[in-house]
Amino acid sequence: MPKQNDLEQKALQIIMNEGRRGILQSELWRRINATSREGSRISIRLERRGLIRRERELHNGRWTYRLYSKKQPLSIDSILNCPCLTCEESDRCGGGGRISPNECEKLTRWILESIMKEKAQSGGE
Repeated sequence: MPKQNDLEQKALQIIMNEGRRGILQSELWRRINATSREGSRISIRLERRGLIRRERELHNGRWTYRLYSKKQPLSIDSILNCPCLTCEESDRCGGGGRISPNECEKLTRWILESIMKEKAQSGGE
């Protein structure tokens, strides 16, 4: 039988991989081959450690929890289209200089577009 800490790590990885949609507790317990009692204890420990959040949800007529990771895996996708990566002025760009990220129109536009895209993907919250 796997050690408790191994199950917690496995559970956390699965929750993180589910991203923004989260995962129902019951689905998680099936995936890590744990009883509902073990699973509940694991999710409570992960929540107390500040790694996940649990939101109560009515699913198929029963109350349960949907689990969400508070941290998401790092991905290069978030900066892939950043204009700084291909900017011809990047070697001269810096705070206080003639060329600065604070005054860059391309960077400002990219940031604003990224924020709008993020809001649209999360349902405008």
